[in-house]
Amino acid sequence: MAVTLADVAARAGVSSATVSRVLNGNYPVAGSTRERVQRAVADLDYVVNGQARALAAATSDLVGVLVNDVADPFFGILASAVQAEIAAGAGEPGGGKLAVVCNTGGSPEAELTYLTLLERQRAAGVVLTGGSVENTEHAEAVTARLSRLAASGTRIVLCGRPPVVLSSDVPAPMAVTFDNMGGARRLTEYLLSLGHRRIGYVAGPVERSTTRHRMEGHRAALAAARAATGGSGGSDGGDAEAERLTVHANYDRSSGYDAALELLRREPDLTAVVAANDTVALGVCAALRERGLSIPGDVSVAGFVDLPFSVDASPALTTVRIPLQEAGARAGRLVMGRQSPPPGGVATVGTELMVRGSTAPPRPGAV
Repeated sequence: MAVTLADVAARAGVSSATVSRVLNGNYPVAGSTRERVQRAVADLDYVVNGQARALAAATSDLVGVLVNDVADPFFGILASAVQAEIAAGAGEPGGGKLAVVCNTGGSPEAELTYLTLLERQRAAGVVLTGGSVENTEHAEAVTARLSRLAASGTRIVLCGRPPVVLSSDVPAPMAVTFDNMGGARRLTEYLLSLGHRRIGYVAGPVERSTTRHRMEGHRAALAAARAATGGSGGSDGGDAEAERLTVHANYDRSSGYDAALELLRREPDLTAVVAANDTVALGVCAALRERGLSIPGDVSVAGFVDLPFSVDASPALTTVRIPLQEAGARAGRLVMGRQSPPPGGVATVGTELMVRGSTAPPRPGAV
């Protein structure tokens, strides 16, 4: 005969409700009582009935992790760190939960579909990673789904996304945001300090929050440099020049390659290129070399994120480091309720400029 919850309660000398609280991990229980229940579970070899537990509880044992592309190292590192925290303690009664990685392929429609499916599964938590789509209709649809999830008891964490406000009767999702704007500004300031003035910029896809924030940081540095040298810091010819030297691309190597060729067509005398991320930067480097240009002798190249291969590129890539492992782990602890929410529900992860061999001052007379 299968061991029941009542059998565990009798063995531990507590009520069935107390056993349920220990197994669900959703209510404070005295340490000594928790130990007695866990010992009784082990002694009786009690197995939680997942289906019955899901029917009785507000949520299931499932946590969804939405990523744009699991094959992209950026999202792979985040998803791995989040999943490790979600699964932590899985060997203990009432321990970890099941992480389901949902690969949207960057499709706004797929993102909405996965949120709907997770709502149907009564997910205990949802972690949305990467930049958000800045489209009013899509934003409203996402907000509606997140509001329903939060109202049903699902804990929601945004990782690498701007904070959002849900309907007034549910709490706003917790957010682990990246200082994309500040990191991009410091990177461009560094290139300017080396003497670069003709700087091409390979931005990410349009209508993405990450793209906008990094581009704003880049252009803020350019505007400040113009103002410091007696030019206008506002909307003027400098802004038009920055626009001319900006090409939007997807976050992959081939897109970086094509974007670099387009930048060279627009400005053959470029002395530096800033890429949307490190993978794009590799494509930029390939295009420059194909044109007979050396890095950094003829053109300096910089990326963003500091993916693992960046230090092994030849030359090693100057980039902006986002501590993805730490950020993902923090998001995982938040969605599991094992870490206190940050003040105001938002934690901003700082970035760090990593100066390496792919950048140098421009050749004399090149500016």
